[in-house]
Amino acid sequence: MADVGVTVIVTDQTRSGGRRWCTIPRVTTGPSDEPRSARLARGELPYVLRRSPRSRGLRVTIDPRRGVVVSVPPATRRGWARPEADIERFLGEREAWVRRHLERSARQRSEILARGGIADGAEFRYLGELHRLRIVRVNDLKRSAIDRVGADARDELTIRLAAREHRPAAAVLEDWLRERAAQAIEGAIAVQGPALGVAPARISLRDPRTRWGSASRKRTLSFSWRLILAPPEALETVVIHELAHLRVFGHGPRFWALVAGRRPDHAAWRRWLRTHSHELHAALDATDGASGPAA
Repeated sequence: MADVGVTVIVTDQTRSGGRRWCTIPRVTTGPSDEPRSARLARGELPYVLRRSPRSRGLRVTIDPRRGVVVSVPPATRRGWARPEADIERFLGEREAWVRRHLERSARQRSEILARGGIADGAEFRYLGELHRLRIVRVNDLKRSAIDRVGADARDELTIRLAAREHRPAAAVLEDWLRERAAQAIEGAIAVQGPALGVAPARISLRDPRTRWGSASRKRTLSFSWRLILAPPEALETVVIHELAHLRVFGHGPRFWALVAGRRPDHAAWRRWLRTHSHELHAALDATDGASGPAA
């Protein structure tokens, strides 16, 4: 899965267990995006035409924020100056699939909004389970913090905002989740790497829209921080998947045997991630609710 954006700046690097961690900040620049629409059998279908130097051909993805995104090579590449007719034909052949996934994305987004967004009393998924959010401002607190506590009805995530905290609660929560994700992924690698006989040279934490993890031949592994929102078994499945690529590139029988040897139920957790993909990627889209933090 490609990251959103083509400019990547490493802002923080530490050493952990002999491996090099790097955190990739939120990227605001990206490929050229243009609004378009296609006339299909069931009516007009809006889509975003994305031209990216990384694209090798025509690819369709369903983004929880932007809807249908069609990625193609730049117009300067031979044969891609005017791709609209090919896109319309491609979408027409897959219209049922596209509309089904759009409906699922809209349904999941509605479910997230019904939980209350990022506001005091709302519900938020963490480690695969729904937690109650508590947002409080603490006047004598110098630095914002988040605590996970058990409650009778449901576990809670308490966001304690410092008096001089200017970030919204959603940004404070995201930073905390990224830290938890790095710890969880590092822990899974510490267990699964030796078992598979591999050790990554570098690990990065990103926010890709279409991929949970990736591996390079330079032994660099990249993971989505949003895996911390999923059950630990799903996170471990992705870690095993990428570690296995350090031994076998490609997805042949030998590769899947390695994965199954460490996680026999990997297919179930890969299916969980596919089913909840839109939800996890839209988890922090909602802004703080009107009720604001509790006193």
